[in-house]
Amino acid sequence: MQFIREHYGQNYKPNTRETIRRQTLHQFEQARIVDRNRDNPSRPNNSKDNNYSLNQPIIELLKEYPNGAWKEKIEEYKKDLHNLQEIYRHKLNMEKVSVRLPGGQKIKLSPGKHNQLHADVVHQFCPRFIGDSGLVLYIGDTASSRNEGGKFLVMKAERLDALGIPPMSHDKLPDMMVYDEKRRWLFLIEAVTSHGPVSPKRWFELEKALEDCKVERVYVTAFPDTAEFRRHAADIAWGTEVWIAENPDHMIHFNGDRFLEPHKREE
Repeated sequence: MQFIREHYGQNYKPNTRETIRRQTLHQFEQARIVDRNRDNPSRPNNSKDNNYSLNQPIIELLKEYPNGAWKEKIEEYKKDLHNLQEIYRHKLNMEKVSVRLPGGQKIKLSPGKHNQLHADVVHQFCPRFIGDSGLVLYIGDTASSRNEGGKFLVMKAERLDALGIPPMSHDKLPDMMVYDEKRRWLFLIEAVTSHGPVSPKRWFELEKALEDCKVERVYVTAFPDTAEFRRHAADIAWGTEVWIAENPDHMIHFNGDRFLEPHKREE
């Protein structure tokens, strides 16, 4: 935008940056004119280090303009466009995070630390603390701009409705919802790699939205490591749970009354 301002005399306001990304760069990416994060395809969409770079065939084409064989280069590029798109799609698929749900279904999450934590919750938290009776009702995936499954990657709408959970927009939903059919507990899980733990405000919002829910709720904030947990510890709501992926066998309960008992040392 600064380049456009300096060289083309068009001054875009700062809040139009997202419009340019969605209505220009996204189309350039689809047409293989540019690649996003060529240096690191697994970089998440919301990273401050996101970048776009021209593809080599486009660079070679531009070198021919205006006096060279640029028209012929364009025709060659158009003929090869499908192959370029397939190669790029395959590269992105290699970076995706594989998740095997409790029932055996396999899904692919877009690359990034946040979705890796989603996978850790499914593969490590659920077997330990929910067990075989756990049913994944919802998993969100933030990357929809590359046609990687959209924001609602797993959505068991009928089961959610049966539990009295109303339809909610993506920004109102927790990152994951898992239902323990045996105990009739609904686990509402926020996966935190930069922001968004179950704070008192977030707890109140969810409780209000789920006031007609027919089962008990368990609120869990999942962190990838202790360092990330420490950054958010002061914001955790009382009466909720914390799980840290690097220590998957343990949980932290933010209140003592429910589980108050002497600590038993293992022999």
